[in-house]
This record gives sequence, structure tokens and C-alpha cells, in this order.
Amino acid sequence: MAEKSKAKAKEAVASSAMTRQELEEQVVSLANAGHSPSSIGIILRDEHGVKDFRDETGRTIQSVLKENNLIGEMPEDLLNLIRRSVVLFNHMTKNRHDYSAKHGYELTVSKIRRLTKYYTKKKRIPHGWAYTPEQAALLVK
Repeated sequence: MAEKSKAKAKEAVASSAMTRQELEEQVVSLANAGHSPSSIGIILRDEHGVKDFRDETGRTIQSVLKENNLIGEMPEDLLNLIRRSVVLFNHMTKNRHDYSAKHGYELTVSKIRRLTKYYTKKKRIPHGWAYTPEQAALLVK
């Protein structure tokens, strides 16, 4: 049964009315408008009927952005975690006895540190970069 669904998925690959070049131009224009790679994928899916950008073009949104020097300094997932940690840290300074928020903050910081190790190995962030709440607040502003 899984064989049939895979075959149908491969048949429906060219479902978008846009060509590969048009899709890449659309990604560049959306990135110039200030959209993140994940929101670009959502916009392409919802407004342009692109089910999977990678299936349509053979490339990822990240690779198109990297080719056009539009990729951010920090990876998007790491930046989202840093934003969450700043919000939790500010909440904890106002609500000192909210221990569930403290636990959530500790889990978020742990995820940030693990991602930092990964992105340091992949050379997406500088080798000596380390998370601190003060540095996080400056990154989010």
C-alpha cells in the first residue's frame, strides 16, 4: 500500500504552474521582503500551490538563499530558541517563584547548547560562540 502512495507522490511532482526559475526568483523576492526560510515555504505552499519546493526544483530553499547571499548569520531554529529563552528569562525575573517556567527555560537553554555544538561543527556559527542571557537579549533586539 505504501508503494502506491509513493508512486502517486512521484507522479504529482510537477503540480505547480511555475517553472523552476520562477520559483527560485519568488524565493529570492520573498527573502528580500524579510521572510524567513520556513515562512517562504509556507507562502509558496499556500499562495502558489507548491507542495514541496525541493521536489519541484531539486534544491532546498536554504541552498537558493545561500547562492544569493540572503541566508542569515544565525540559523533560524537556533534564533527561534534564543527568542524563546529571552521571553522566558524576562518572565522569570518578574515571577521568581514560577518553577515550571524555570524548568522550561532550562530545557530551552539545553537545546540551544546542543544546537550550538552542532552548528559549530558545521561551521554555521563562529567556533567560540557560547550562549549567555545578555548576548541572547542583544541578538533578539
